[in-house]
Amino acid sequence: MINFQSWFNFFDQFPWIFNLSTLIVGVCIGSFLNVVIFRLPLMICVDVDSNDSVTDKHNEPQSSNGLNLAFPRSFCPNCLGTLSWRENIPILSYLSLKGRCQKCSVPISLRYPAIELITGVLTLLLGFYFGCTLKFFYSCFFIYALIALCFIDLNTFLLPDAITLPLIWSGMFVNSFGVFASLQESFYGAVFGYLILWLIFWIFKILTGKNGFGYGDFKLLAALGAWLGWEYLPFIVFISSLTGSVVGLSLLALKRIDKNTPIPFGPYLILGGVVMLFCPQLKRLLG
Repeated sequence: MINFQSWFNFFDQFPWIFNLSTLIVGVCIGSFLNVVIFRLPLMICVDVDSNDSVTDKHNEPQSSNGLNLAFPRSFCPNCLGTLSWRENIPILSYLSLKGRCQKCSVPISLRYPAIELITGVLTLLLGFYFGCTLKFFYSCFFIYALIALCFIDLNTFLLPDAITLPLIWSGMFVNSFGVFASLQESFYGAVFGYLILWLIFWIFKILTGKNGFGYGDFKLLAALGAWLGWEYLPFIVFISSLTGSVVGLSLLALKRIDKNTPIPFGPYLILGGVVMLFCPQLKRLLG
């Protein structure tokens, strides 16, 4: 049986080893998240073109030519050539290949090393914030799911049930031990998180005849409430609405979009959740 306490004690004595380990492991997990972000929409029959724009979407998982998160091995989306292990080293492979596929020389999206770096840095920050504790490992799981959801939503306007629903239930399970909130706060966080956007959705639809949110946004806010507790929901909605408005108005001013261009709201909800995870004291300041 693994003695976790001995590992915790070891990392307490040598914090630099823990910090370095969190960074390296986080970058490697970021590489796996790239696989999830690219493949999961294809696995649930979302058609994504070369510009990462969605042309069709469904919520129920279905197979797509045998593609899953484990098989086949990593390949170039352009030439479909299988990548060797030397081409799969997080960040370093991108640098050594000078950002181009070794087989077809097509540029590799900067998104791949960016996600690896973001995941590594956030894991490192969680390590600084929570130390080598169970709360650190729980928060890592939470953050990794949010990173995957954020970039899937940016690419496809989809927040898959395959991630959001387990995130709701796992949040309530974790908080049954009182890790981030009490179980009661977690339960009401899930309920109110869903209902808040559901009500806004229908009020907006009745007044304008348009859809303001997707159902995936309801489930995402429910998941954030399940992990952090219902008291954080108003601040998450405030932060996400503020940043979404600033970004949207900026893009309009720069003529990058027009007033009819849809903007995914999931990344802004995720930003609000991450901010409240790292800075819960903002609840007192904003309140």
